[in-house]
Amino acid sequence: MSEYRLHIDIPLGTSEPEAVRIAQHLISSIAVHVQHRARLDPEVKGMNYRLGHDEDRQKSNYMMLDNEGHVNNKKCRLTFGESAV
Repeated sequence: MSEYRLHIDIPLGTSEPEAVRIAQHLISSIAVHVQHRARLDPEVKGMNYRLGHDEDRQKSNYMMLDNEGHVNNKKCRLTFGESAV
């Protein structure tokens, strides 16, 4: 059965370092609520997220830079262990 999912699109400005900082803050705030949801519903194991850029046609994740400063297209994932269930 298909599920409903929350997709959030929040403009974070034009500065990459500032956007990463804000995104990390928002994710940590949201994670508290998702973890609470995971305690109520064992099907909730975690959440995926990424920081994109409007002019980047790929689904790049600007929160995951390699040693050379290049982005990749993998989503970040917060998982909640057995203690959350």
